[in-house]
Amino acid sequence: MNTMTLSETTAIATAAASSSTCAAGQERRLVALSLLRPSSRNVRRSGGTSIPELAASIARVGLLHNLAVVQNVDGERFDVVAGRRRLAALKLLVKRRKLAKDFEVPCLLVPDGAARTVSLTENVQRESMHPADQFEAFAALVAEGHPVEDIAADFGVSPLVVQRRLKLANVSPRLLADYRVDAVTLDQLMALAITDDPAAQEAAFYDSPDWQRSPDALREHLTQDELSAAGDALARFVGLDAYEAAGGALRRDLFSDEQQGAYLTDPALLDRLARDKLADTAEQVRGEGWAWIDVVPRATYAELHVFQRARRERRQPTKAEAKRIAKLEAEQQALQDRLDDEEADVSDEDAQGLQDQLDALGDQIDAINQSLTTYAPEVLAQAGAVVAVDHAGAVVVHRGLLRGEQAQKLRERVKGEGGATGGDAEVGAAEPPKASLSEKLVRRLSAHRTAALQAEVARHPQIALVLLVHHLARRVICNGYEGSPINISATSHVDGLVTHAPDIVEAPAALGLRAVCEAWAGRLPDDSAAMFEVLLAMPQTDLIALLAVCVASTVGAIQSRETEAPASLLARALDLDMHVWWTPTAAGYFEHVSKAKALEAVAVFAPDQVTRLSKLKKGDLASEAERLAAGSGWLPAMLCAPSASERSDAASSANASSADEDGEAGQE
Repeated sequence: MNTMTLSETTAIATAAASSSTCAAGQERRLVALSLLRPSSRNVRRSGGTSIPELAASIARVGLLHNLAVVQNVDGERFDVVAGRRRLAALKLLVKRRKLAKDFEVPCLLVPDGAARTVSLTENVQRESMHPADQFEAFAALVAEGHPVEDIAADFGVSPLVVQRRLKLANVSPRLLADYRVDAVTLDQLMALAITDDPAAQEAAFYDSPDWQRSPDALREHLTQDELSAAGDALARFVGLDAYEAAGGALRRDLFSDEQQGAYLTDPALLDRLARDKLADTAEQVRGEGWAWIDVVPRATYAELHVFQRARRERRQPTKAEAKRIAKLEAEQQALQDRLDDEEADVSDEDAQGLQDQLDALGDQIDAINQSLTTYAPEVLAQAGAVVAVDHAGAVVVHRGLLRGEQAQKLRERVKGEGGATGGDAEVGAAEPPKASLSEKLVRRLSAHRTAALQAEVARHPQIALVLLVHHLARRVICNGYEGSPINISATSHVDGLVTHAPDIVEAPAALGLRAVCEAWAGRLPDDSAAMFEVLLAMPQTDLIALLAVCVASTVGAIQSRETEAPASLLARALDLDMHVWWTPTAAGYFEHVSKAKALEAVAVFAPDQVTRLSKLKKGDLASEAERLAAGSGWLPAMLCAPSASERSDAASSANASSADEDGEAGQE
């Protein structure tokens, strides 16, 4: 215990009541708690919160301030005109049997006519301490040797609250000084407190333009080389307990919940632990007879796009299997007929139960169908499998993968055997043509890709500068165009994207760039001459940040065909990952493709559901495909990052294609 007891503070109050002087008409006295009641003349109408915390503090530290009271008309009781929260806290202590009902409370008896004046004076003529003072006071208590648990008990709060105050007290003195004058917000301060390095805190805040000082942006800046325990798939797969048991370091954000606020600082260790955890699965898959097995914890669909996929053979079901399938399908049909019967009296709860039964039957049929599909021996001799972790943190095995040379060997072998396998093992060009995307959908998807490119360019001033200089150098240095020294026209492509994708207005990339543009619009005057003066005085970092936003707005990469790849060099320079900016939904994708194309996608992220979904109407299929795609990381091929071979081709033809890249910034 690091404070006086309640009895000690009461004794002091008693002595004060007998010795201190009061204003005319006022009298200090001790009044039994049972005789005190709230007064309607107390001017404070709101508040009255944190009573349990105040009660805990009074129990530990004592009642530090007397109550202001007037004599009740009954001549026995007293009405409290100032100190309603203290009175409520004292009564709570009585209820908890920590105080006696007749506990004597230090009070200041004031004249009845001065009741409202006294109540108003107590509430108006006082100044609350600044939160920064509170942070530093908590730190001073710890420096004096008071345990965190005792401090928490003294103030009726949890130890976590105390630890948070101490964390804020540890923020850079320069930032705390700016917080005192409202140049830094409390939310920003909490984000910066994720690191104990004052220099890093100051760099993250003062070296960033105003529009990149949101709490999320500051937190991301300080943890950019670390992995979020909540957002990283491998972190969820391995688990924080296993990571820490292996010696992995964690940075914890005290101002977030335990899962959301943890950051892993050793990505290499996490990758090794994931590989170790995947080893058993890899051995099981190896037992299936594949030519090769790779364990790649973070394999993305874009990386897997470099492989060709061998098709599986479907064997005829045995009599028992055929009988089982027929029985399940008959049960399915009976349930479906009952759901479709408009005259049947089926409640919503019963309908949901029937649907659940239908889904369970469908799962059983899918499981049997999956067991009927196998890979031909010649495919197993050439193809392999990749064991990975999907975006949801679950194990996923990609089977039947063929590298380019393996696919060629398999085709030659099948051809040399005169097609003895019936074509089931054919790959590559032998596959039937897949359904393609409509021009309208291609434009819609490329509008989202363009918005993502714009958002990424705005976040990367260096790339924006390269893009602009590249445009100028091509025009001025290489081609020798003559004319005005400054002859650049720039057209914003931001607003035009909505004509191709109506849902772009709610897309994260578009919302982010729009907010940034509005922030800059608020900083710049409308008058051209005044703007020039503002730009002359602007720090170079802010000027470059503004340049990035302007260049980003001119990026245009709308395409009409899937095979086009506008702005590919820019996308690669930005390391564009459309997983961050786009999610497959029914309205955004599946409703706009044929049923065959939708099932083709489902075969990638939920292959065991293809048979069930193929029996649905298109609208239902689209909705179910959206549900299954959630968290899978699947993207249409045109939104995937270029494969290794495509990157190699792009590098070898960079000079030939550079003229086309000039148009990516939408400048003339």
